[in-house]
Amino acid sequence: MKRLLILFLLFTTIAIEALMPNMQVLSESPRIYLIENFLMPYECDHIVNAARDQLARSTVVDTQSSQSVLNNARTSRGMFFPQFPDDPILKNIQQRISLYTEFPIENGEGLQVLHYGIGGEYQPHFDWFDPKMPGTAAHLNRGGQRIATLIMYLHTTDQGGETIFPRVNVKVKPIKCNAVLFYNCLPDGQEDPLSLHGGAPVIKGEKWIATKWLRAGTFR
Repeated sequence: MKRLLILFLLFTTIAIEALMPNMQVLSESPRIYLIENFLMPYECDHIVNAARDQLARSTVVDTQSSQSVLNNARTSRGMFFPQFPDDPILKNIQQRISLYTEFPIENGEGLQVLHYGIGGEYQPHFDWFDPKMPGTAAHLNRGGQRIATLIMYLHTTDQGGETIFPRVNVKVKPIKCNAVLFYNCLPDGQEDPLSLHGGAPVIKGEKWIATKWLRAGTFR
């Protein structure tokens, strides 16, 4: 009986470990991590289906005025879910994000879903807010700096669409269920110039991602 119990516990542990996401270090400076199987396929499909009818042309933050504006550097269509959604699947994903990133749920902005068609891209940019720019204060007052970014891939893109980090020559292919976590700031909180990143143009197929920005403090 004791032997059977040991075998049961052993196989249960193996099964749980097989389902746990696998994290790989892609870069130590900036800190970039690939998390394989972060989402389940049904979770990816659920997010896409919930977001599809709410998409609108994506905007960028104007550093002078703090307003959101259209920019040809970003050609995706997107939408935001509430910061604290009622949807049980989204709530479960948020808890998982908090577990793996060690950021409290309240430090996260609402989940943003983005769709890119053929030719769609987001040219290299920073996710952190430049404290020297006049439009930055309004954003920093909502929860501090964007310390980290988590990009979850909801669909496998046939060709192109990689998340690129041009200053360190790192590329991450959009593969359904995987995610990439990277830090926009250094451990001391200073903005990291090596965190420059972008979305390469989609060459074939389409690209669906969900992005979570994680703040230094509680996001409001």
